Amino acid sequence: MSAALKVVRPGLFDTLQDLGRIGYMALGMPTAGAMDRIALTLANALCGNPANTAGLEIGVMGPDLLVEADSVRVALVGPLSASLIDGPNNSQGAPPKPIDSDRTHLLKRGQVLRVGMVEGSSTAYLAVAGGFGLHPFMGSLSTYARAGVGGYQGRKLAAGDSLPLAREQAPPGDEKKFGQPFDYGSGPVRVVWGPQDDYFSSKGRRTFVESDYRVSKEADRMGIRFEGPTIEHSKGADIISDGIGPGAIQVPGAGLPIVLLGDRQTVGGYSKIATVASVDLPRLGRLLPGQVVRFSPVTVEEAEKLRRDQEARLQRAIADFKTARPPGGIDLARLYEENLIDGVVY
Repeated sequence: MSAALKVVRPGLFDTLQDLGRIGYMALGMPTAGAMDRIALTLANALCGNPANTAGLEIGVMGPDLLVEADSVRVALVGPLSASLIDGPNNSQGAPPKPIDSDRTHLLKRGQVLRVGMVEGSSTAYLAVAGGFGLHPFMGSLSTYARAGVGGYQGRKLAAGDSLPLAREQAPPGDEKKFGQPFDYGSGPVRVVWGPQDDYFSSKGRRTFVESDYRVSKEADRMGIRFEGPTIEHSKGADIISDGIGPGAIQVPGAGLPIVLLGDRQTVGGYSKIATVASVDLPRLGRLLPGQVVRFSPVTVEEAEKLRRDQEARLQRAIADFKTARPPGGIDLARLYEENLIDGVVY
């Protein structure tokens, strides 16, 4: 019997994503990939996986997953209200047992992981030790649902899907957890001007960086439409179509910014006032409708330094992982480290 996680109940929008399908935009293929590369990298590190291993990106509400393997180690990263139940039938009537996020859990055959709601963010992640046993498309397991490629049959998960695991059972080792939550930063979203900032008037550029913009209901993996003051063009909204990088900020004729994300089109014909610095793209991947942001310009050199600093902090966070106590159990390894006299800890 092949090891798998079976979808008992799907979530709202669950797809397999790695760090993206790199090198195919010239052929018209978007990169796709994780909206929050930091969370996916941390989830993979908890499981001992390479950073680019595909994990399950959970949008708003996650699935119920039945373990069809002798054992599997999973890592949950993000603000999830997850729980574990005995099985799909649960003949004993036992209530779900809440489990923590930002750590690994060892699951056994017949258990059901209820991933639950994502609270205060639009995305969270589930990684499995060893990854999923699926074939990549154009070098990536990232799902691009608009074209029906990648991931699991090119789509979000549905009831009855069986996600094959690369390992028949979990590798040996302790469970791990964050030493402390990763700091994504706060304040304005940093942007680099251009490539068509000259298509906007001085007044339009000031409006862009001095105004609050609210995430509209039109926000998904392709991009985020913002609501707020209109941005004035000087040469019109249209350009000859050119390439669109991650975080490009288009401003169509209506004058409101659209930040383009993982599932963005490869080319577009609207002028782009600025591009989000890569350091802040994970923050955008966590935004919910109604949240408010401001944009603040930085130089290319400043953006590069911010990203290098973030990568250094990410590696420090991984090095700071701690051994996690078994849920509801005694951490014997920690207990043996203490000074025991007649069975009493001093």
